[in-house]
Amino acid sequence: MTSDTDDRRSTDDHGHDIIDPLFVGIVTVSSSRAGEDDPDDPGGDTIQECFESAGHEVRERVLVRDDYSAIRTAVRGLVARQDIDVVCTTGGTGVTVDDVSPEATASLFERELPGFGELFRSLSWDEVGTRAMASRATAGIAVDTPVFCLPGSESACKTACEELIVPETPHLAGLATRHRTGASDQTLADYGSE
Repeated sequence: MTSDTDDRRSTDDHGHDIIDPLFVGIVTVSSSRAGEDDPDDPGGDTIQECFESAGHEVRERVLVRDDYSAIRTAVRGLVARQDIDVVCTTGGTGVTVDDVSPEATASLFERELPGFGELFRSLSWDEVGTRAMASRATAGIAVDTPVFCLPGSESACKTACEELIVPETPHLAGLATRHRTGASDQTLADYGSE
């Protein structure tokens, strides 16, 4: 049985699995914007522009308030979809009492990607200095889907997407779903028979 992902699956110059173009879901977390009919969403817009300028396609954008259950439900709904390869959230990664995006998304992770947060904060140091330590940006794999939890600022989203997420996620998505391909099924069967 083939899927839409199979049509976009290939390998890069180094033989690594990739999915390209990626189909993207974006969740904007903002209590102040959630009640507006036409909310200003610089973080979500920046994420979309970064992915689309690299030839990827944004399939869904969701706006939720700063609420653990609302964030978790939105992300869970996106990672469950077969037509979404990567999810990015923007907003709610700071240290105020209602900044719960990292907790809500991490509760869905099967595997964490701690290197993302470390690299993001390192890059942020160059831009904002010691304020970088207040960012709790995180990432992980949920239902075979890379999920990135970003701050709400336009510049933070641009840095994260341009420097880290857009260049690496075709490979991450390829690796996270490799077990779904016939080739990897055979490899796993061979491994189990040793």
